[in-house]
Amino acid sequence: MSEDASLPPSVVAGLTKVSHDLQARYQGVFGLETVRELVFDSYIQLAVTAKATNWLVVGAERFATQRLDALVHADARSDERVPSVLFLCVHNAGRSQMALGWFNKLAGDRAMAWSGGSDPGNAVNESAVAVMSEVGIDLSRQFPKPWTDEFFKAADVVVTMGCGDACPLVPGKHYEDWDLDDPDGKSVEEVRLIRDEIRRRVVELMVRLDINSSV
Repeated sequence: MSEDASLPPSVVAGLTKVSHDLQARYQGVFGLETVRELVFDSYIQLAVTAKATNWLVVGAERFATQRLDALVHADARSDERVPSVLFLCVHNAGRSQMALGWFNKLAGDRAMAWSGGSDPGNAVNESAVAVMSEVGIDLSRQFPKPWTDEFFKAADVVVTMGCGDACPLVPGKHYEDWDLDDPDGKSVEEVRLIRDEIRRRVVELMVRLDINSSV
């Protein structure tokens, strides 16, 4: 992908620096052009729904890093791969973020996971952030993002939560649909119940994937 001429020069400079930094991190795995394409594409995808733009270069770096890690995981030999899960909901602002938070906390480095939305929101649900912080999981630095091909290629299991027909079906993937209330518009007390139900389902998923809990 060529640089978008509509981007401000300061943004192009920032994304170019991020591209070089990430290429150095993945030296010998990805060339600069591949990394640069993902970095610029990540910025553009996040900018579609962002109300504020001052965080987008940092967001693009984190989003691109997740996508690069997914590519590495997808190409790893089967005996080197750990189980991997993709959590999907509509806005990637509540349910899928909480599920990812629980999964990362409980699975640790024994698995990998990502999340995404069919129609990403502007920010992670404040009540979701609050109730997850009560159990020691920090979602304050997370941000809604779309799902990408890289995540689908890497995932062994795709968990959908309310995105219906908008969730794409990829042959060869194991799908689960979790019927969970959307935290949007719910009270903190109600979101706590959703949080605890998500934890229960994450634990059950880990058992099925033979992943031992880290806590």
